[in-house]
Amino acid sequence: MEQTTYFEEYEIGFSRTTFGRTITETDFVVHAGHTGDFFPHHMDAEFMKATPFGQRIAHGTMVFSIGVGLTASVVNPVAFSYGYDRLRFIRPVFIGDTIKTRATISAKEDDPRRPDAGRVIERVEVLNQRDEVVLAADHIYVVERRPVGASKD
Repeated sequence: MEQTTYFEEYEIGFSRTTFGRTITETDFVVHAGHTGDFFPHHMDAEFMKATPFGQRIAHGTMVFSIGVGLTASVVNPVAFSYGYDRLRFIRPVFIGDTIKTRATISAKEDDPRRPDAGRVIERVEVLNQRDEVVLAADHIYVVERRPVGASKD
């Protein structure tokens, strides 16, 4: 779906939560193949039995990718991703865990390089099935300002 939302229209505090997605062993294998990260923490069940986790843990980059992907339901043609700050892997994710993502507008600021746009910061929190935050990051968007004379329809 496409929906135009200009910088001025974003409201600090607005929050949305995605549907859930269960993490599978296939996710582990495919992500390892894509990234080359075959560390035993993700791929060796016997190795991980001897650790405090007791089982394989998901790649943080996989949880990030899936968590962000869950939020990609609406295309805003006047915005683009500028990047992510403050990415943290807070809790482990295991095979069989179901994650969902909560995205909350946390700040708005001028864009110092683009007078016709502003930056919108969205706090992204990936939650497990117990609603515990497992990953957090700030997603920065560059969003066009409403053109002078444009209607608010």
